[in-house]
Amino acid sequence: MQHFEDSVYKLIVETSTNLPGDVRVAIKAAQEAEDRATRAGLSLSTIATNIEMAECNVSPICQDTGMPTFIVHTPVGANQIVMKAAIRNAIARATKDGKLRTNSVDSLTGSNTGDNLGPGTPVIHFEQWEKEDVDVRLILKGGGCENKNIQYSLPMEIEGLGKAGRDLDGIRKCIMHAIYQAQGQGCSAGFIGVGIGGDRTTGYELAKQQLFRRVDDTNSNEELRKLEEYVMDNANKLGIGTMGFGGAVTLLGCKVGVMNRLPASFFVSVAYNCWAFRRQGVLLDAATGELKEWIYPQGSELPMNAGTEAGEAAEVAATDASERREFRMTMPLTEEQVRELRVGDIVILDGEMHTGRDALHSYLIDNDSPIDLNGGVIYHCGPVMLKDDNGWHVKAAGPTTSIREEPYQGDVMKKFGIRAVIGKGGMGAKTLKALQEHGGVYLNAIGGAAQYYAECFKKVNDVHFLKEFGIPEAMWHLQTEGFAAIVTMDSHGNSLHAEVEQSSREKLEQFKATVFK
Repeated sequence: MQHFEDSVYKLIVETSTNLPGDVRVAIKAAQEAEDRATRAGLSLSTIATNIEMAECNVSPICQDTGMPTFIVHTPVGANQIVMKAAIRNAIARATKDGKLRTNSVDSLTGSNTGDNLGPGTPVIHFEQWEKEDVDVRLILKGGGCENKNIQYSLPMEIEGLGKAGRDLDGIRKCIMHAIYQAQGQGCSAGFIGVGIGGDRTTGYELAKQQLFRRVDDTNSNEELRKLEEYVMDNANKLGIGTMGFGGAVTLLGCKVGVMNRLPASFFVSVAYNCWAFRRQGVLLDAATGELKEWIYPQGSELPMNAGTEAGEAAEVAATDASERREFRMTMPLTEEQVRELRVGDIVILDGEMHTGRDALHSYLIDNDSPIDLNGGVIYHCGPVMLKDDNGWHVKAAGPTTSIREEPYQGDVMKKFGIRAVIGKGGMGAKTLKALQEHGGVYLNAIGGAAQYYAECFKKVNDVHFLKEFGIPEAMWHLQTEGFAAIVTMDSHGNSLHAEVEQSSREKLEQFKATVFK
């Protein structure tokens, strides 16, 4: 097995940097279904551009490379202890080379291991089979979409849909609600895996296992096939759209599995995955570990033909192009500049931008900032960074889900004079109120477009809290040029996210009267 570690390393790099062909087909179909002039349409064009950039740069498609989860099938007699050690070595190598972000954090101390190794990471499941080869499959599922996983215990009352019983109709209601509750926070348009039955643990495992199925396969269970088709036919009627901007495409794939359960329990578990559906597999020679073939079609076999040049995201605007307003601003910003902005406006930013995630926001509530943030812009981002003799370089830098900062954001903005925050998925009522009172704005960037935005960062000016928080949570000060995002929450009490959620809630309720058998 002298080649096993190298083969696993190749698998990690391919999974992180090159979206597989079956996923690309689904995204291309979504592009064709959306009006390119809309926010959702141009977001999909930006996504397509990012996919090609990641492949060309051999860099992460999304800066959140998630929890590496392996499923390994081995012949009887294979040494799984050796394989596990080799997989861990390959993970550490890929992290050092910037193909994975440092994502393994001690749950008690908050310290980052720096190499993606630690208790529980990576996740490795071994299973024996009677075939001669070794089958290794990997999924990189980011935290933003992982947070939108949801589990239901039937019977129950479901928001907007009423009573859900222990039958196919109840299961259907669970799935439709799972798609609704994700909104744009999970980087829609997304994919879902559904597990029916089991206990709380095995139900979630079954749901995630469905994500290893090909997007274009057909369920062998006739009842589940009909259920999958129903969900795909109706989920996109919710109007949530790409990034939660509204639109025709909300879901790109639905796969459902079933297992037996206890008489007292009936769980429906849903694993939500973002558009950056990074999973791949390899078939290896059991004697040498050499790579024999790829399990899923490689992305290079299907170019995206994105047709979007860097900077064209500045055109993301109101559905009616005649209503489009664009502002180019140099940071720091003034209250007067920010109060001029309205939902739907495009803002292109130059100057110094500061990253800040969970650890920084928690710190700033009770402590002073290491720099003057008056008029500043905070970017909810945990970048992939590499350092060489010339200093630090940004390798991937898309937005993270902003709603996690809802308990802190308004207070932090008021305390330090921050004028704008950038992220994805929007924020809640507390932040919206603070934007009104303080004179601030929320800018939505395209979730997962890590390569697209990395090009906007021309220099790393400085970094704070690197030792204390680790690379993703550190406060990076980045010299920025041409960073484009859309205003989705303004200082006048308007929120695109609240509007889309209300509209999709009304559409969800229309399925209440529909009975699925």
